[in-house]
Amino acid sequence: MTPDDGAAPARITPLGSPLTPQEARRIVSALEANIGRALKGKREIVELALAALAAGGHLLLEDVPGVGKTTLAQALARSLDLSFARIQFTSDLLPGDITGVSVYDQARNSFVFKPGPLFANLVLADEINRTTPRTQSCLLEAMAEGQVSVDGAGRPLPAPFMVLATQNPHEHAGTYPLPESQLDRFLLRLSVGYPPAEVERELLLGGGTQLELMHLHPVASAQEVRRLQAAVAPVTVAPEIADYVLAIVAATRRTPLVSLGASPRGAIALLAVARARALLRGRGYVEPDDVKELCVPVLAHRIALAGRGPGGGELERLAAERVVRDLVEQVPVPE
Repeated sequence: MTPDDGAAPARITPLGSPLTPQEARRIVSALEANIGRALKGKREIVELALAALAAGGHLLLEDVPGVGKTTLAQALARSLDLSFARIQFTSDLLPGDITGVSVYDQARNSFVFKPGPLFANLVLADEINRTTPRTQSCLLEAMAEGQVSVDGAGRPLPAPFMVLATQNPHEHAGTYPLPESQLDRFLLRLSVGYPPAEVERELLLGGGTQLELMHLHPVASAQEVRRLQAAVAPVTVAPEIADYVLAIVAATRRTPLVSLGASPRGAIALLAVARARALLRGRGYVEPDDVKELCVPVLAHRIALAGRGPGGGELERLAAERVVRDLVEQVPVPE
């Protein structure tokens, strides 16, 4: 990550096609540096968020208030030349408030569709578990298919499209836990965590992160993001790596500690994020460590522990992560 010199970073010149791993690394380095100006001391979290973006997936940020979940989403949005919308989820929020509604236009003598905030490239779903299942479910089609159905017509969402959702696992009053189908739509589940002591001291003396957010400028265009996403699929995966992924997923289905193991979608997600992280690090091939280090954020929210349901609170999350971590250690790593 480059040092913070207080100057606005220069825009990246659009790259030629095809996008090489080295060119992808150049874009990602600029994004990491820009986001790091607002979210300090969390380089690994920033990298995983960018991996989710490159893989074309969605991100669930689960942590206590005030540790930087919204800051990460806003810094990512300000670093990209993409449209951004923030939705504050509440118990009285209706599906139409998110997807949009058809309004009668007297001049045209017909109904005209007015898009909702979901029609943005980056959507921050703040405190997603505070709204009802009816409203939560309207995100399913959007996250899975990149479109929403309103008045019987499918309306495509802009590309790229990414949902960054936040929730507090410690607060349960007035909340609606996300069902398994909704959790499975999130490519990664991350916990930002408390900042290092020196970073927290810098935040106190500097007055917080809002000033840094205000001075962030885009360093990558929509075209560059699309090229970055297109460059993920060609990343090479050796047959041994694919077998390693299958062995890890199979382990989650065999252990008596888990009542619901990871699905084939979980295996596909794990390999997709591994490809994306390899590309972000300037490689055109996946290494075993790419898979091993991503198992917890990709698989822990996709399993159900015996005697417990998926999701749950902080204790359930930590228990699921520990089970996945232990299972991964038992699976031989390919040479």
